[in-house]
Amino acid sequence: MPDADPPSSSDPSATRNLPALIPQARQGTPESADNWFTRALRTIFRWKSSTIRADLKDVLEGAGDTGFSPAERTMLKNILGLRERRVVDVMVPRADIIGVQRDIALGELMKVFESASHSRLVVYDETLDDATGMVHIRDLVAFMTVRATLSGTANRRRKKPLPAGLNLKAVDLSMPLSAAKIIREILYAPPSMPVLDLLAKMQTTRIHLALVVDEYGGADGVVSIEDIVEQIVGDIADEHDEDTPPGVVRQSDGSFLADARASLEDVTTIIGAEFDVGDVTQEVDTLAGYVATRIGRVPVRGELVPGPGPFELEILDADPRRVKKLKIYRGLDKQNGGRHATRRQAAPAPPSASPSSPPVTGEEADKRSSDTAPSKSAHRP
Repeated sequence: MPDADPPSSSDPSATRNLPALIPQARQGTPESADNWFTRALRTIFRWKSSTIRADLKDVLEGAGDTGFSPAERTMLKNILGLRERRVVDVMVPRADIIGVQRDIALGELMKVFESASHSRLVVYDETLDDATGMVHIRDLVAFMTVRATLSGTANRRRKKPLPAGLNLKAVDLSMPLSAAKIIREILYAPPSMPVLDLLAKMQTTRIHLALVVDEYGGADGVVSIEDIVEQIVGDIADEHDEDTPPGVVRQSDGSFLADARASLEDVTTIIGAEFDVGDVTQEVDTLAGYVATRIGRVPVRGELVPGPGPFELEILDADPRRVKKLKIYRGLDKQNGGRHATRRQAAPAPPSASPSSPPVTGEEADKRSSDTAPSKSAHRP
């Protein structure tokens, strides 16, 4: 798949394309939704345009020999289902976005690229709500290479010629990113935008990263072209991906150490049917969303949150926006060091909470607490 973006702009904020400018006119058009795929199937199977989708669904759902392998059947089903998906269904949530300020030093930017293991990073002014573009690691390497390259004559004149003619000392690592002029444009898309429309926009503009913004212009998440492709072919593992998804591990004392992004379904499977969260699964999907919904806010480190049935959850790691890691205990465990006497008991948010910190419930709890297990990179195409 091509990994290309348009030429970088020296003033990315001046060319920001607002979400409203992204066309959605083809949303209800069957031809645009199916595109080349349906035309190919129509030619191969001689199906009529009005029945091709229904006929193909019948073939894929049939129990008999369809001529498709299991992998082909899965991908075809995923392609058909892609028409119903929206950007919000495939985006990486805001809490998992790794971005940098436009004035970050190039040396610090290199460290961020190394730790994030992404090829693209969102660039912003003060916060993610002020995103101005993105930076590609290829552009950073190219910029540094040009600055470090000596002419053949100059290198030969040196007492000890430099390998490959590169003098890395000539690169000013304190230079701000904005001065390097390697910031590229980024797409902006509303959460309700059809995934197929965003994919077409990425192909047309050759910009493979989109920031998902709400009606007020705030950043909700990010979508890369790889995130969309994975909706068809499944997870694409690369050398930087984690070997295991967020999960729950039983400890020797009978407790469970859990990643807050672990799904409630997986937690129940591992711990047992006693860990029954009831109807809350209609609002949130993960442990992070569950604890935030349970007490009406994002808990702080060290708090104890009452869990379902005989369980309670201790917050091991959290920041103001989300829960990261927690421990699940069975029962009050009063004989195990008297934990209730030494740790802060979680309490629901008071009714008179300030407007700046409203109670967290339902889908908002999922969003603010990084409730969705992330794609293997936030924006890694």
